[in-house]
Amino acid sequence: MQDYEESVSFLGSWGPFQRRILFVLCFTCIPCGYNLLSVIFLLAVPPHHCHIPAHSNLSEDWIQAIIPVQVAGQPERSSCSRYELNQVKNLSALGVKPTDWSQNQSGSEVLLSSLKQEGCEDGWIYSTEYYQSTVVTEFDLVCSEQWKRPLTSLVYFLGGLCGCFASGIISDRFGRKPVLFGSVAILSIFSAAMTFAPSWPVFTFLFFMLGLGQIACYIVVFVLGSEILIGSTRVLFSSLCLPFIYVLAMMLLPGTAYLIRSWRHLSLVMAVPGLACIPLWWLIPESPRWLVSRGRLLEADLVLRSAAIENRVEAPQVIFPSAAAEKVETKKEKSLSFLDLLKTKNIRHVTIPLWLIWFSMSVSYFGLSFNTSSLNGNPYLSYFLLTAVEFPAYFASWVAARSCPRRLSFISFALLGALALLFIQITLHSHPALTMSLVLLGKFGILAGTGVLYMYTGELSPTVIRNTAMSTCAMFSRVGSAVSPYLLELAVFHSILPWIIVGSLSLLSVLLCIFLPETFKQALPDTIEQMPIRTFRRALASTIPPNDEEKSVKYQSTAIEILCATRL
Repeated sequence: MQDYEESVSFLGSWGPFQRRILFVLCFTCIPCGYNLLSVIFLLAVPPHHCHIPAHSNLSEDWIQAIIPVQVAGQPERSSCSRYELNQVKNLSALGVKPTDWSQNQSGSEVLLSSLKQEGCEDGWIYSTEYYQSTVVTEFDLVCSEQWKRPLTSLVYFLGGLCGCFASGIISDRFGRKPVLFGSVAILSIFSAAMTFAPSWPVFTFLFFMLGLGQIACYIVVFVLGSEILIGSTRVLFSSLCLPFIYVLAMMLLPGTAYLIRSWRHLSLVMAVPGLACIPLWWLIPESPRWLVSRGRLLEADLVLRSAAIENRVEAPQVIFPSAAAEKVETKKEKSLSFLDLLKTKNIRHVTIPLWLIWFSMSVSYFGLSFNTSSLNGNPYLSYFLLTAVEFPAYFASWVAARSCPRRLSFISFALLGALALLFIQITLHSHPALTMSLVLLGKFGILAGTGVLYMYTGELSPTVIRNTAMSTCAMFSRVGSAVSPYLLELAVFHSILPWIIVGSLSLLSVLLCIFLPETFKQALPDTIEQMPIRTFRRALASTIPPNDEEKSVKYQSTAIEILCATRL
Protein backbone atom coordinates (compact mmCIF):
# COMPACT_ATOMS: atom_id res chain seq x y z
CA MET A 1 0.00 0.00 0.00
CA GLN A 2 3.03 2.22 0.14
CA ASP A 3 2.73 5.15 -2.27
CA TYR A 4 -0.77 4.09 -3.29
CA GLU A 5 -1.61 7.54 -4.64
CA GLU A 6 1.48 7.47 -6.86
CA SER A 7 0.55 4.00 -8.11
CA VAL A 8 -2.82 5.22 -9.39
CA SER A 9 -1.72 8.68 -10.52
CA PHE A 10 -1.81 7.53 -14.18
CA LEU A 11 -5.61 7.91 -14.02
CA GLY A 12 -5.35 11.65 -13.36
CA SER A 13 -7.66 13.49 -11.02
CA TRP A 14 -10.40 14.22 -13.58
CA GLY A 15 -11.84 12.15 -16.40
CA PRO A 16 -14.94 10.22 -17.51
CA PHE A 17 -14.39 7.61 -14.79
CA GLN A 18 -14.13 10.24 -12.05
CA ARG A 19 -17.17 12.12 -13.38
CA ARG A 20 -19.24 8.93 -13.35
CA ILE A 21 -18.22 8.04 -9.81
CA LEU A 22 -18.84 11.62 -8.67
CA PHE A 23 -22.35 11.69 -10.12
CA VAL A 24 -23.41 8.19 -9.01
CA LEU A 25 -22.15 8.55 -5.44
CA CYS A 26 -23.82 11.94 -5.06
CA PHE A 27 -27.07 10.39 -6.28
CA THR A 28 -26.83 7.58 -3.72
CA CYS A 29 -26.53 10.29 -1.04
CA ILE A 30 -30.06 11.56 -1.74
CA PRO A 31 -31.90 8.93 0.39
CA CYS A 32 -29.64 9.76 3.35
CA GLY A 33 -30.43 13.48 3.34
CA TYR A 34 -34.07 12.97 2.44
CA ASN A 35 -34.73 10.85 5.54
CA LEU A 36 -32.46 12.64 8.03
CA LEU A 37 -34.94 14.94 9.79
CA SER A 38 -38.16 13.19 8.82
CA VAL A 39 -38.81 13.10 12.57
CA ILE A 40 -39.79 16.80 12.36
CA PHE A 41 -42.80 16.06 10.14
CA LEU A 42 -43.68 12.53 11.21
CA LEU A 43 -43.76 13.52 14.90
CA ALA A 44 -45.12 17.04 14.45
CA VAL A 45 -47.51 18.25 17.17
CA PRO A 46 -50.30 20.45 15.76
CA PRO A 47 -52.38 22.66 18.08
CA HIS A 48 -54.99 20.58 19.90
CA HIS A 49 -57.62 20.69 22.63
CA CYS A 50 -60.09 18.33 24.28
CA HIS A 51 -62.83 16.85 22.13
CA ILE A 52 -66.39 17.75 23.16
CA PRO A 53 -68.89 15.10 22.01
CA ALA A 54 -71.65 16.38 19.76
CA HIS A 55 -74.35 14.72 21.89
CA SER A 56 -73.43 16.89 24.90
CA ASN A 57 -76.08 19.44 23.84
CA LEU A 58 -74.16 22.44 25.20
CA SER A 59 -75.13 26.00 24.47
CA GLU A 60 -72.92 28.05 22.19
CA ASP A 61 -71.51 30.00 25.16
CA TRP A 62 -70.44 26.81 26.96
CA ILE A 63 -68.97 25.26 23.80
CA GLN A 64 -66.63 28.28 23.65
CA ALA A 65 -65.92 28.37 27.37
CA ILE A 66 -65.52 24.70 28.31
CA ILE A 67 -61.82 24.70 27.37
CA PRO A 68 -59.86 26.64 30.05
CA VAL A 69 -57.68 29.54 28.93
CA GLN A 70 -54.12 29.57 30.24
CA VAL A 71 -52.54 32.98 30.73
CA ALA A 72 -48.85 31.99 31.04
CA GLY A 73 -47.34 34.46 28.58
CA GLN A 74 -49.75 34.66 25.63
CA PRO A 75 -53.33 33.54 26.49
CA GLU A 76 -54.10 30.20 24.86
CA ARG A 77 -56.62 27.38 25.24
CA SER A 78 -55.57 24.41 27.34
CA SER A 79 -54.35 21.39 25.38
CA CYS A 80 -54.88 18.78 28.08
CA SER A 81 -57.88 19.73 30.20
CA ARG A 82 -61.49 20.90 30.09
CA TYR A 83 -64.09 21.87 32.66
CA GLU A 84 -65.90 18.84 34.01
CA LEU A 85 -68.36 17.89 31.27
CA ASN A 86 -71.23 16.63 33.45
CA GLN A 87 -71.18 19.80 35.55
CA VAL A 88 -71.09 21.99 32.43
CA LYS A 89 -74.01 20.04 30.89
CA ASN A 90 -76.11 20.69 33.99
CA LEU A 91 -75.27 24.40 34.02
CA SER A 92 -76.02 24.67 30.31
CA ALA A 93 -79.37 22.90 30.77
CA LEU A 94 -80.29 25.36 33.57
CA GLY A 95 -79.51 28.32 31.31
CA VAL A 96 -76.57 29.52 33.44
CA LYS A 97 -73.95 31.43 31.46
CA PRO A 98 -70.15 31.29 31.97
CA THR A 99 -68.19 34.34 33.12
CA ASP A 100 -64.76 35.25 34.55
CA TRP A 101 -63.31 37.91 36.88
CA SER A 102 -63.25 40.52 34.13
CA GLN A 103 -67.03 40.43 33.78
CA ASN A 104 -69.83 41.34 36.17
CA GLN A 105 -71.28 38.24 37.76
CA SER A 106 -75.05 38.03 38.12
CA GLY A 107 -77.29 35.38 39.50
CA SER A 108 -77.61 33.66 36.12
CA GLU A 109 -73.84 33.42 35.62
CA VAL A 110 -71.19 31.15 37.11
CA LEU A 111 -67.51 31.94 37.64
CA LEU A 112 -65.36 29.67 35.45
CA SER A 113 -62.53 29.48 37.99
CA SER A 114 -64.93 27.84 40.46
CA LEU A 115 -65.52 24.85 38.18
CA LYS A 116 -63.60 21.60 38.43
CA GLN A 117 -61.36 20.49 35.58
CA GLU A 118 -60.78 17.05 34.10
CA GLY A 119 -58.57 15.49 31.43
CA CYS A 120 -59.53 14.91 27.82
CA GLU A 121 -61.70 11.86 28.49
CA ASP A 122 -63.13 11.85 24.95
CA GLY A 123 -59.88 12.39 23.10
CA TRP A 124 -58.57 15.46 21.28
CA ILE A 125 -59.34 17.67 18.34
CA TYR A 126 -56.20 18.45 16.30
CA SER A 127 -55.69 21.38 13.97
CA THR A 128 -55.41 20.39 10.31
CA GLU A 129 -53.98 23.72 9.14
CA TYR A 130 -50.57 22.21 8.38
CA TYR A 131 -50.96 18.46 8.91
CA GLN A 132 -53.73 16.10 7.91
CA SER A 133 -52.31 13.47 10.26
CA THR A 134 -49.05 12.73 12.09
CA VAL A 135 -47.87 9.90 14.31
CA VAL A 136 -48.73 12.12 17.28
CA THR A 137 -52.32 12.75 16.19
CA GLU A 138 -53.01 9.15 15.19
CA PHE A 139 -51.67 7.56 18.38
CA ASP A 140 -52.49 10.52 20.69
CA LEU A 141 -48.93 11.11 21.91
CA VAL A 142 -49.90 14.23 23.87
CA CYS A 143 -50.53 15.26 27.46
CA SER A 144 -49.96 12.21 29.70
CA GLU A 145 -48.49 10.35 26.70
CA GLN A 146 -46.25 13.18 25.51
CA TRP A 147 -43.13 11.45 26.92
CA LYS A 148 -43.36 9.05 24.00
CA ARG A 149 -42.48 11.77 21.47
CA PRO A 150 -38.90 12.49 22.59
CA LEU A 151 -38.48 8.78 23.28
CA THR A 152 -39.36 8.03 19.65
CA SER A 153 -36.76 10.55 18.48
CA LEU A 154 -34.25 9.01 20.87
CA VAL A 155 -34.91 5.52 19.47
CA TYR A 156 -34.44 6.83 15.91
CA PHE A 157 -31.05 8.30 16.74
CA LEU A 158 -30.06 5.20 18.71
CA GLY A 159 -30.77 3.25 15.55
CA GLY A 160 -28.25 5.50 13.83
CA LEU A 161 -25.78 4.81 16.64
CA CYS A 162 -26.08 1.05 16.18
CA GLY A 163 -25.90 1.44 12.41
CA CYS A 164 -22.66 3.40 12.68
CA PHE A 165 -21.06 0.81 14.91
CA ALA A 166 -22.09 -2.22 12.86
CA SER A 167 -21.59 -0.73 9.40
CA GLY A 168 -18.05 0.43 10.14
CA ILE A 169 -16.90 -3.01 11.21
CA ILE A 170 -18.71 -4.76 8.35
CA SER A 171 -17.44 -2.26 5.78
CA ASP A 172 -13.80 -2.58 6.82
CA ARG A 173 -14.09 -6.37 6.77
CA PHE A 174 -16.36 -7.12 3.80
CA GLY A 175 -16.18 -3.99 1.65
CA ARG A 176 -17.71 -0.54 1.19
CA LYS A 177 -20.07 -1.35 -1.64
CA PRO A 178 -22.22 -4.07 0.03
CA VAL A 179 -22.71 -1.90 3.11
CA LEU A 180 -23.69 1.12 0.98
CA PHE A 181 -26.45 -0.66 -0.91
CA GLY A 182 -27.50 -2.62 2.16
CA SER A 183 -28.06 0.69 3.97
CA VAL A 184 -30.04 2.09 1.03
CA ALA A 185 -32.19 -1.06 1.01
CA ILE A 186 -32.84 -0.71 4.76
CA LEU A 187 -33.96 2.90 4.24
CA SER A 188 -36.45 1.92 1.55
CA ILE A 189 -37.81 -1.24 3.16
CA PHE A 190 -38.46 0.17 6.62
CA SER A 191 -39.68 3.54 5.39
CA ALA A 192 -42.32 1.73 3.35
CA ALA A 193 -43.08 -0.61 6.27
CA MET A 194 -43.84 2.34 8.57
CA THR A 195 -46.82 3.09 6.36
CA PHE A 196 -48.57 0.02 7.76
CA ALA A 197 -47.60 0.42 11.45
CA PRO A 198 -50.73 -0.42 13.49
CA SER A 199 -49.48 1.00 16.81
CA TRP A 200 -46.89 3.25 18.39
CA PRO A 201 -44.58 0.41 19.57
CA VAL A 202 -44.48 -1.07 16.05
CA PHE A 203 -43.81 2.35 14.53
CA THR A 204 -41.01 2.97 17.04
CA PHE A 205 -39.30 -0.31 16.11
CA LEU A 206 -39.54 0.47 12.39
CA PHE A 207 -38.27 3.99 13.05
CA PHE A 208 -35.27 2.49 14.84
CA MET A 209 -34.49 0.40 11.76
CA LEU A 210 -34.82 3.48 9.56
CA GLY A 211 -32.24 5.26 11.70
CA LEU A 212 -30.04 2.16 11.43
CA GLY A 213 -29.63 2.70 7.70
CA GLN A 214 -29.67 6.49 7.52
CA ILE A 215 -26.27 7.54 8.84
CA ALA A 216 -24.53 4.30 7.75
CA CYS A 217 -25.51 5.14 4.17
CA TYR A 218 -23.91 8.58 4.23
CA ILE A 219 -20.70 7.47 5.95
CA VAL A 220 -20.06 4.72 3.41
CA VAL A 221 -20.80 7.06 0.49
CA PHE A 222 -18.19 9.43 1.83
CA VAL A 223 -15.55 6.78 2.51
CA LEU A 224 -16.07 5.05 -0.84
CA GLY A 225 -15.80 8.32 -2.77
CA SER A 226 -12.78 9.58 -0.85
CA GLU A 227 -10.95 6.29 -1.51
CA ILE A 228 -11.81 5.93 -5.21
CA LEU A 229 -11.24 9.58 -6.17
CA ILE A 230 -7.87 11.26 -5.87
CA GLY A 231 -6.46 14.78 -5.85
CA SER A 232 -8.69 17.79 -6.47
CA THR A 233 -11.64 15.62 -7.50
CA ARG A 234 -11.67 14.05 -4.04
CA VAL A 235 -11.77 17.45 -2.35
CA LEU A 236 -14.52 18.65 -4.72
CA PHE A 237 -16.60 15.53 -4.02
CA SER A 238 -16.35 15.41 -0.25
CA SER A 239 -16.22 19.12 0.55
CA LEU A 240 -18.70 20.55 -1.96
CA CYS A 241 -20.65 18.12 -4.15
CA LEU A 242 -21.60 15.59 -1.48
CA PRO A 243 -22.78 18.11 1.15
CA PHE A 244 -24.63 20.21 -1.45
CA ILE A 245 -26.54 17.19 -2.74
CA TYR A 246 -27.20 16.18 0.86
CA VAL A 247 -28.71 19.58 1.63
CA LEU A 248 -30.76 19.57 -1.58
CA ALA A 249 -32.17 16.21 -0.54
CA MET A 250 -33.04 17.64 2.88
CA MET A 251 -34.81 20.53 1.17
CA LEU A 252 -36.92 18.12 -0.88
CA LEU A 253 -38.53 16.76 2.27
CA PRO A 254 -40.53 19.88 3.31
CA GLY A 255 -41.81 20.23 -0.26
CA THR A 256 -42.94 16.60 -0.21
CA ALA A 257 -44.46 16.95 3.26
CA TYR A 258 -46.31 20.10 2.15
CA LEU A 259 -47.93 18.22 -0.75
CA ILE A 260 -48.48 14.96 1.17
CA ARG A 261 -49.79 15.85 4.62
CA SER A 262 -50.63 12.35 5.81
CA TRP A 263 -47.72 10.74 7.67
CA ARG A 264 -48.46 7.28 6.26
CA HIS A 265 -48.37 8.47 2.66
CA LEU A 266 -45.25 10.53 3.41
CA SER A 267 -43.49 7.44 4.80
CA LEU A 268 -44.30 5.55 1.62
CA VAL A 269 -42.93 8.32 -0.61
CA MET A 270 -39.75 8.47 1.49
CA ALA A 271 -38.92 4.97 0.23
CA VAL A 272 -38.77 6.06 -3.42
CA PRO A 273 -35.25 7.65 -3.54
CA GLY A 274 -33.69 4.51 -2.06
CA LEU A 275 -35.42 2.27 -4.59
CA ALA A 276 -34.16 4.50 -7.41
CA CYS A 277 -30.57 3.92 -6.23
CA ILE A 278 -30.62 0.11 -6.39
CA PRO A 279 -29.79 -0.08 -10.16
CA LEU A 280 -26.64 1.97 -9.48
CA TRP A 281 -25.00 -1.17 -8.04
CA TRP A 282 -23.55 -1.93 -11.49
CA LEU A 283 -22.09 1.58 -11.90
CA ILE A 284 -20.01 1.75 -8.70
CA PRO A 285 -16.88 -0.39 -8.20
CA GLU A 286 -15.48 -1.52 -4.88
CA SER A 287 -12.84 0.77 -3.35
CA PRO A 288 -9.47 -0.12 -4.92
CA ARG A 289 -7.67 1.20 -1.87
CA TRP A 290 -9.70 -1.12 0.38
CA LEU A 291 -9.07 -4.06 -1.97
CA VAL A 292 -5.33 -3.41 -1.75
CA SER A 293 -5.50 -3.15 2.04
CA ARG A 294 -7.14 -6.62 2.10
CA GLY A 295 -4.55 -8.15 -0.24
CA ARG A 296 -7.00 -8.51 -3.14
CA LEU A 297 -4.60 -7.04 -5.66
CA LEU A 298 -6.03 -8.72 -8.76
CA GLU A 299 -9.47 -7.18 -8.13
CA ALA A 300 -7.95 -3.75 -7.44
CA ASP A 301 -5.84 -4.07 -10.60
CA LEU A 302 -8.95 -4.91 -12.65
CA VAL A 303 -10.87 -1.88 -11.29
CA LEU A 304 -8.01 0.50 -12.09
CA ARG A 305 -7.40 -0.91 -15.58
CA SER A 306 -11.11 -0.57 -16.37
CA ALA A 307 -10.93 3.03 -15.18
CA ALA A 308 -7.89 3.63 -17.38
CA ILE A 309 -9.79 2.33 -20.43
CA GLU A 310 -12.73 4.61 -19.60
CA ASN A 311 -10.38 7.60 -19.23
CA ARG A 312 -8.51 6.61 -22.44
CA VAL A 313 -5.14 6.48 -20.74
CA GLU A 314 -2.59 3.68 -20.71
CA ALA A 315 -2.12 1.81 -17.47
CA PRO A 316 1.39 0.66 -16.51
CA GLN A 317 2.18 -3.03 -16.85
CA VAL A 318 2.57 -3.31 -13.06
CA ILE A 319 0.34 -0.96 -11.11
CA PHE A 320 1.38 -1.98 -7.60
CA PRO A 321 5.08 -2.49 -6.80
CA SER A 322 5.99 -6.00 -5.75
CA ALA A 323 7.37 -4.79 -2.42
CA ALA A 324 4.02 -3.27 -1.55
CA ALA A 325 2.27 -6.42 -2.73
CA GLU A 326 4.40 -8.58 -0.46
CA LYS A 327 3.70 -6.25 2.44
CA VAL A 328 -0.02 -6.52 1.87
CA GLU A 329 0.05 -10.30 1.45
CA THR A 330 1.74 -10.72 4.83
CA LYS A 331 -0.95 -8.65 6.56
CA LYS A 332 -4.08 -9.49 4.62
CA GLU A 333 -5.25 -12.05 7.16
CA LYS A 334 -5.23 -9.56 9.99
CA SER A 335 -8.63 -7.97 10.63
CA LEU A 336 -8.86 -4.83 12.69
CA SER A 337 -11.77 -4.10 15.00
CA PHE A 338 -13.24 -1.31 17.08
CA LEU A 339 -10.78 -2.03 19.91
CA ASP A 340 -7.81 -1.31 17.63
CA LEU A 341 -8.81 2.36 17.77
CA LEU A 342 -7.69 2.37 21.41
CA LYS A 343 -4.79 -0.10 21.49
CA THR A 344 -1.79 2.09 20.65
CA LYS A 345 -0.88 5.47 22.06
CA ASN A 346 -0.76 7.39 18.79
CA ILE A 347 -4.23 6.28 17.61
CA ARG A 348 -5.77 6.53 21.09
CA HIS A 349 -4.69 10.18 21.44
CA VAL A 350 -6.49 10.90 18.19
CA THR A 351 -9.56 8.70 18.62
CA ILE A 352 -10.78 9.88 22.03
CA PRO A 353 -10.67 13.64 21.27
CA LEU A 354 -12.40 12.99 17.94
CA TRP A 355 -15.20 11.09 19.67
CA LEU A 356 -15.77 13.96 22.09
CA ILE A 357 -15.64 16.56 19.31
CA TRP A 358 -18.19 14.67 17.21
CA PHE A 359 -20.49 14.34 20.21
CA SER A 360 -20.24 18.06 21.03
CA MET A 361 -20.80 19.22 17.46
CA SER A 362 -23.77 16.89 17.01
CA VAL A 363 -25.49 18.14 20.18
CA SER A 364 -24.87 21.70 18.97
CA TYR A 365 -26.22 21.06 15.46
CA PHE A 366 -29.36 19.10 16.37
CA GLY A 367 -30.01 21.17 19.49
CA LEU A 368 -29.87 24.29 17.33
CA SER A 369 -32.18 22.69 14.75
CA PHE A 370 -34.81 21.74 17.33
CA ASN A 371 -34.58 25.10 19.10
CA THR A 372 -35.09 27.07 15.88
CA SER A 373 -37.84 24.86 14.45
CA SER A 374 -40.54 27.37 15.51
CA LEU A 375 -38.93 30.57 14.23
CA ASN A 376 -41.56 30.81 11.49
CA GLY A 377 -45.25 30.01 11.86
CA ASN A 378 -45.24 27.78 8.79
CA PRO A 379 -43.22 24.64 9.65
CA TYR A 380 -42.51 23.80 6.00
CA LEU A 381 -41.12 27.24 5.24
CA SER A 382 -39.18 27.28 8.51
CA TYR A 383 -37.51 23.95 7.78
CA PHE A 384 -36.75 24.98 4.19
CA LEU A 385 -35.10 28.27 5.17
CA LEU A 386 -33.09 26.75 8.01
CA THR A 387 -31.82 24.09 5.64
CA ALA A 388 -30.95 26.63 2.94
CA VAL A 389 -28.60 28.32 5.43
CA GLU A 390 -26.36 25.27 5.13
CA PHE A 391 -25.27 26.07 1.56
CA PRO A 392 -22.93 28.97 2.41
CA ALA A 393 -21.56 26.97 5.36
CA TYR A 394 -20.61 24.01 3.17
CA PHE A 395 -19.20 26.35 0.52
CA ALA A 396 -17.00 27.95 3.19
CA SER A 397 -15.76 24.52 4.34
CA TRP A 398 -14.89 23.67 0.72
CA VAL A 399 -12.93 26.88 0.29
CA ALA A 400 -11.09 26.15 3.52
CA ALA A 401 -10.38 22.58 2.38
CA ARG A 402 -8.59 23.79 -0.71
CA SER A 403 -5.99 26.01 0.91
CA CYS A 404 -6.19 26.11 4.71
CA PRO A 405 -4.91 23.80 7.47
CA ARG A 406 -7.61 21.49 8.78
CA ARG A 407 -7.11 22.16 12.46
CA LEU A 408 -7.03 25.94 12.10
CA SER A 409 -10.12 25.88 9.85
CA PHE A 410 -12.15 23.80 12.28
CA ILE A 411 -11.13 25.92 15.28
CA SER A 412 -12.06 29.14 13.46
CA PHE A 413 -15.50 27.95 12.33
CA ALA A 414 -16.42 26.22 15.60
CA LEU A 415 -15.27 29.23 17.65
CA LEU A 416 -17.40 31.54 15.51
CA GLY A 417 -20.44 29.33 16.09
CA ALA A 418 -19.78 29.01 19.83
CA LEU A 419 -19.43 32.75 20.41
CA ALA A 420 -22.55 33.55 18.37
CA LEU A 421 -24.63 31.08 20.37
CA LEU A 422 -23.28 32.27 23.70
CA PHE A 423 -24.19 35.88 22.84
CA ILE A 424 -27.82 34.86 22.21
CA GLN A 425 -28.49 34.96 25.96
CA ILE A 426 -27.91 38.74 25.85
CA THR A 427 -30.31 39.45 22.98
CA LEU A 428 -32.91 36.68 23.35
CA HIS A 429 -35.73 38.77 24.85
CA SER A 430 -34.80 42.29 23.78
CA HIS A 431 -33.57 42.19 20.15
CA PRO A 432 -35.41 39.58 18.03
CA ALA A 433 -33.70 40.57 14.75
CA LEU A 434 -30.24 40.42 16.30
CA THR A 435 -31.10 37.11 17.94
CA MET A 436 -32.08 35.67 14.56
CA SER A 437 -28.80 36.90 13.07
CA LEU A 438 -26.84 35.23 15.87
CA VAL A 439 -28.77 31.98 15.42
CA LEU A 440 -27.96 31.90 11.71
CA LEU A 441 -24.34 32.84 12.34
CA GLY A 442 -24.09 30.11 14.97
CA LYS A 443 -25.55 27.54 12.60
CA PHE A 444 -23.16 28.69 9.87
CA GLY A 445 -20.14 28.21 12.15
CA ILE A 446 -21.26 24.80 13.42
CA LEU A 447 -22.05 23.47 9.94
CA ALA A 448 -18.84 24.77 8.37
CA GLY A 449 -16.91 23.28 11.29
CA THR A 450 -18.72 19.97 10.84
CA GLY A 451 -17.77 19.94 7.15
CA VAL A 452 -14.12 20.39 8.02
CA LEU A 453 -14.45 17.80 10.81
CA TYR A 454 -15.54 15.08 8.37
CA MET A 455 -12.57 15.87 6.17
CA TYR A 456 -10.18 16.04 9.11
CA THR A 457 -11.35 12.73 10.58
CA GLY A 458 -10.92 10.89 7.27
CA GLU A 459 -7.40 12.22 6.86
CA LEU A 460 -6.41 11.23 10.40
CA SER A 461 -7.74 7.67 10.02
CA PRO A 462 -5.68 4.93 8.29
CA THR A 463 -7.14 2.99 5.37
CA VAL A 464 -7.16 -0.36 7.17
CA ILE A 465 -9.63 0.96 9.76
CA ARG A 466 -10.95 4.17 8.21
CA ASN A 467 -14.58 3.15 7.90
CA THR A 468 -14.59 1.79 11.46
CA ALA A 469 -13.03 5.03 12.72
CA MET A 470 -15.53 7.15 10.80
CA SER A 471 -18.43 5.01 11.96
CA THR A 472 -17.45 5.16 15.62
CA CYS A 473 -17.19 8.95 15.35
CA ALA A 474 -20.62 9.00 13.73
CA MET A 475 -21.79 6.71 16.53
CA PHE A 476 -20.82 9.33 19.12
CA SER A 477 -22.50 11.87 16.87
CA ARG A 478 -25.70 9.81 17.11
CA VAL A 479 -25.41 9.84 20.90
CA GLY A 480 -25.30 13.63 20.72
CA SER A 481 -28.28 13.80 18.38
CA ALA A 482 -30.22 11.44 20.66
CA VAL A 483 -29.62 13.77 23.61
CA SER A 484 -30.49 16.95 21.71
CA PRO A 485 -34.34 16.62 21.75
CA TYR A 486 -34.23 16.82 25.53
CA LEU A 487 -32.45 20.19 25.37
CA LEU A 488 -35.82 21.82 24.83
CA GLU A 489 -36.96 20.51 28.20
CA LEU A 490 -34.25 22.59 29.90
CA ALA A 491 -36.08 25.76 28.84
CA VAL A 492 -38.49 24.99 31.70
CA PHE A 493 -35.76 26.08 34.11
CA HIS A 494 -34.59 29.05 32.02
CA SER A 495 -35.19 30.00 28.39
CA ILE A 496 -31.50 30.66 27.66
CA LEU A 497 -30.22 27.41 29.16
CA PRO A 498 -30.41 25.38 25.89
CA TRP A 499 -28.44 28.08 24.08
CA ILE A 500 -25.76 28.19 26.77
CA ILE A 501 -25.28 24.42 26.61
CA VAL A 502 -25.09 24.37 22.81
CA GLY A 503 -22.55 27.21 22.74
CA SER A 504 -20.46 25.69 25.54
CA LEU A 505 -20.22 22.33 23.79
CA SER A 506 -19.03 24.03 20.60
CA LEU A 507 -16.38 25.80 22.67
CA LEU A 508 -15.33 22.45 24.17
CA SER A 509 -14.76 21.02 20.69
CA VAL A 510 -12.45 23.96 19.92
CA LEU A 511 -10.32 23.24 22.97
CA LEU A 512 -10.08 19.52 22.15
CA CYS A 513 -9.07 20.16 18.55
CA ILE A 514 -6.01 22.16 19.62
CA PHE A 515 -4.22 18.95 20.61
CA LEU A 516 -4.85 17.04 17.37
CA PRO A 517 -2.12 16.76 14.69
CA GLU A 518 -2.41 18.60 11.38
CA THR A 519 -3.10 16.65 8.16
CA PHE A 520 -3.06 19.38 5.50
CA LYS A 521 -0.86 18.34 2.55
CA GLN A 522 0.24 15.24 4.42
CA ALA A 523 0.29 11.71 3.00
CA LEU A 524 -2.86 9.73 3.68
CA PRO A 525 -2.02 7.01 6.27
CA ASP A 526 -2.70 3.43 5.19
CA THR A 527 -1.68 1.72 8.46
CA ILE A 528 -1.94 2.63 12.13
CA GLU A 529 1.86 2.89 12.28
CA GLN A 530 1.79 5.67 9.65
CA MET A 531 -0.53 7.86 11.72
CA PRO A 532 0.98 11.16 12.92
CA ILE A 533 1.88 11.24 16.62
CA ARG A 534 0.06 13.86 18.64
CA THR A 535 2.11 16.06 20.94
CA PHE A 536 1.49 19.60 22.09
CA ARG A 537 4.71 20.77 20.41
CA ARG A 538 3.69 19.16 17.12
CA ALA A 539 0.23 20.70 17.44
CA LEU A 540 1.75 24.17 17.72
CA ALA A 541 4.23 23.54 14.91
CA SER A 542 1.49 22.37 12.56
CA THR A 543 -0.14 25.80 12.65
CA ILE A 544 2.98 27.36 11.05
CA PRO A 545 2.54 27.78 7.27
CA PRO A 546 4.63 25.30 5.22
CA ASN A 547 7.77 26.46 3.45
CA ASP A 548 8.33 26.16 -0.28
CA GLU A 549 9.80 22.69 -0.01
CA GLU A 550 6.82 21.47 1.98
CA LYS A 551 4.45 23.06 -0.51
CA SER A 552 5.94 20.89 -3.25
CA VAL A 553 4.72 17.72 -1.52
CA LYS A 554 1.98 16.12 -3.56
CA TYR A 555 -1.46 16.92 -2.26
CA GLN A 556 -2.91 13.68 -0.92
CA SER A 557 -5.61 14.64 1.52
CA THR A 558 -8.85 12.81 1.73
CA ALA A 559 -11.98 14.80 2.48
CA ILE A 560 -15.21 14.05 4.31
CA GLU A 561 -18.38 15.92 5.07
CA ILE A 562 -21.87 14.84 6.43
CA LEU A 563 -24.62 16.20 8.49
CA CYS A 564 -26.23 14.40 10.50
CA ALA A 565 -25.89 15.33 9.84
CA THR A 566 -26.90 14.87 11.32
CA ARG A 567 -27.05 16.08 10.57
CA LEU A 568 -26.14 13.53 11.39
